[in-house]
Amino acid sequence: MSNTLNIEIRPADDALEGFGAVLQQLEAGNTVQPHFSIGFETVPQFAKVFTPKRWELISMLKKLGAVSIYELAKQLDRHYRNVHQDVALLSDWMVIEKNSEGKVMIPWDEIDVRMPLSAAA
Repeated sequence: MSNTLNIEIRPADDALEGFGAVLQQLEAGNTVQPHFSIGFETVPQFAKVFTPKRWELISMLKKLGAVSIYELAKQLDRHYRNVHQDVALLSDWMVIEKNSEGKVMIPWDEIDVRMPLSAAA
């Protein structure tokens, strides 16, 4: 099983329908695959959180593995304060975690971003 963070851009009503379907399966006693996801209703909401600089940070962190924020800022050639703010925000969104040594890391094998065509309309 893959350790995937799913990022979905779709209307809240669609997300609630999906949640309802899973709830019905659980109530019926069925086993449901774990699904870790965060959602946005619109592309602009998504883009406000996942800026190009933050995607660069995510990519570098995945490449480096667990590192200090200082080392991450150094590798990105960015100011520590800005990297610290981005790490804090991405931690709030469950994209980044701190390990037992206090180093930051990406806990996911992959991040899957999806937007159903119905959400684009």
